[in-house]
Amino acid sequence: MKTVRRILLGLSVSALCGHAVVAQAETMTLDVMHAWPGHNPFYEKVAQAFTKENPDIVIRFRASPPSYDEAHQAVLRSMMTGQLPDVYFSGFHLLPELVHALQRRKQAVDLKPFIEKEPAQWLTDNYESSILKLAQVNGTQYGLAFNASTPVIFYNADLVKKAGGDPDAFPTDWASLMALAARIGKTGDGTNGMAYDVHAWPDDWLWRALIMEQGAPIMNQDGKTVAFGGESGLHAMKKARSFVTDGAMALRDFDQSRQQFVSGKLGFIFASPNSARAFSELIGTRFELRSSVFPLENRETGKVPTGGNAMMILAKDDKRQQAAWKFIKYATGPKGQTDAVLGSGYMPTNKIALQPEYLGDFYKKNPNWETSLKQIQYASPWGGYPGNSGVQIWRTQRDIIGSVMRGNVTPEDGLAKMVEATNALLAK
Repeated sequence: MKTVRRILLGLSVSALCGHAVVAQAETMTLDVMHAWPGHNPFYEKVAQAFTKENPDIVIRFRASPPSYDEAHQAVLRSMMTGQLPDVYFSGFHLLPELVHALQRRKQAVDLKPFIEKEPAQWLTDNYESSILKLAQVNGTQYGLAFNASTPVIFYNADLVKKAGGDPDAFPTDWASLMALAARIGKTGDGTNGMAYDVHAWPDDWLWRALIMEQGAPIMNQDGKTVAFGGESGLHAMKKARSFVTDGAMALRDFDQSRQQFVSGKLGFIFASPNSARAFSELIGTRFELRSSVFPLENRETGKVPTGGNAMMILAKDDKRQQAAWKFIKYATGPKGQTDAVLGSGYMPTNKIALQPEYLGDFYKKNPNWETSLKQIQYASPWGGYPGNSGVQIWRTQRDIIGSVMRGNVTPEDGLAKMVEATNALLAK
């Protein structure tokens, strides 16, 4: 009898173990990749909250490349070796280039079939059309925006006061802004007036801002050559040089500029709104931190480029695609966006996330985080360059801009070299 009981017990344990194996086998792990290692905490938080609601799907992140450009190159290599992640967060400016590369291998995933299975008003209830366009290529939706940002100014209100300025009336035009930077630079103790680190930025976001804020285009209508070879480009180059000569700017790496600002030795810095949390935590009570909108040269037609990234499905298998779609819906939905925004400072890409129970009340209490939303009417897609040379183009342009800012090359000569080099790379 004892023997029978032991056999039955053994069969029960085996059955339970069998169920455990089946349950474990049904759990899917999605391979996901994003740029910027410093952003890992809020990505992880969104992923963990998603898995809590969807216990059958686990998110596993690959090591994060240090910039959108390097992440883009890593994905292109993964495509060649057949090791694409299931979900990828592509920088807006490089998404068209990636889509075209995927299309050549018949691997681009259009989100339309997934969207059509959602309730009728789901898309318009959650996303503005301007946000949807950030991840479209030729009108096709290849992703949904996860992070979004327009360039803003963070400033040291104490230094503004010391220089005779009014922190409550921070300048929103370039002439007044440059004059304030010059005065801050004269307050002594190794203080610099401003930082606009276009010469060291990892992508062309800040350069495009100097063109677009004039209301000028980046590309000519032929789609093969740049449009800033004339007045708009020269104006941008001269302005970049004036940051150093007139704005008391020191040429540093952008991380070093951030450190200078946090230490209280820099009047104001142009940055992404995702710096809001980091600056607040690092500065503490050292000085009063505030933020302001990007100054526009042309208030009627001027624009600012929208930085950030979009979530794309790169998985080939149907089941993995369905799981990836669930993750994208959650991460770009109100819950995912609340965690992403509070963990970074980016703008929310979901309309519902602006309601009081999500981020609405938070923004009322934290105005520094809301600045980017105040210029959303000027936000425009951060377009990339046609072809496959986007990363190389910016690295070439950046070196030339740096030479101009250092005074080694005149703005006129620098622009001529930049246009020639860019058009040559576009021709490839």
